[in-house]
Amino acid sequence: MSNSNVHSGGEAHGSVRSYLIGFALSVILTAASFFIVMGHGMETSTAILLIATLALIQVVVHLVYFLHLNASSEQSWNVMAFGFTVMTAVILIGGSIWIMHNVSMNMMSR
Repeated sequence: MSNSNVHSGGEAHGSVRSYLIGFALSVILTAASFFIVMGHGMETSTAILLIATLALIQVVVHLVYFLHLNASSEQSWNVMAFGFTVMTAVILIGGSIWIMHNVSMNMMSR
């Protein structure tokens, strides 16, 4: 094998440059979240929304730079499996929160 970035199954692995870019972006996003919390310069609801946005961006950075998930035809099964995982997590978490909210509201009225 002449290319050291290709595994025996044909999957492409990231280069050192892409790992360093992912690492730098992760550090920047983590530091930004840290400074939002430690700065106490904004309202709590705004800070929570901003931190949640930074967390979602960081998830995308990890998926692209470290897990090498992209929209190429070779990755179609991985993207579908990830989509199913996200859908299942949203249903489970959202359903649990909905059930807990309804239970709480029904217990408070009696």
